[in-house]
Amino acid sequence: MRPVSQLSIVEVNCLIEAPPQRVWDVVMNPLLLERWVTIHRRLVECDPPPPRCGYRMRQLLSLRGVRLEVSWELIDCNPPYLAVWEGRGPARSHAHTEYRLAEVNGQTRFLYLNRFQPPLGILGTVASRALVGGIPEREATRSIALLKELVEDRRDNR
Repeated sequence: MRPVSQLSIVEVNCLIEAPPQRVWDVVMNPLLLERWVTIHRRLVECDPPPPRCGYRMRQLLSLRGVRLEVSWELIDCNPPYLAVWEGRGPARSHAHTEYRLAEVNGQTRFLYLNRFQPPLGILGTVASRALVGGIPEREATRSIALLKELVEDRRDNR
């Protein structure tokens, strides 16, 4: 019998036809989350801009109709190339999210990486897989597609 991993990992990347700074300005603006993050429901609160190490925000998310409030802290920040967020959710759940941006011939290679540790150890992992299945990866893929569309839209996004 294979051991059950307690960590869920989602990695999605795409090429966006815009320079890294333009992508950064969108992904690091909490007020724009509702326009590209498919599971985002509401920004509860956030520190004043600009985002920097120690920056905090709270966000209400919804996954399969279940609303979850997550508290995020930006633990690594190297504009416009790297943002690393640590999140705490209900029942001691934990998330680690990275945005990695790289310039490629005037465009941006955007990598989204999320590691999620469900609550309740192995029992929580098994329950999470049964309830959620492949939804996190599908939602991340949809979110990144929306991000690409939003950033590549030449109208002002701010």
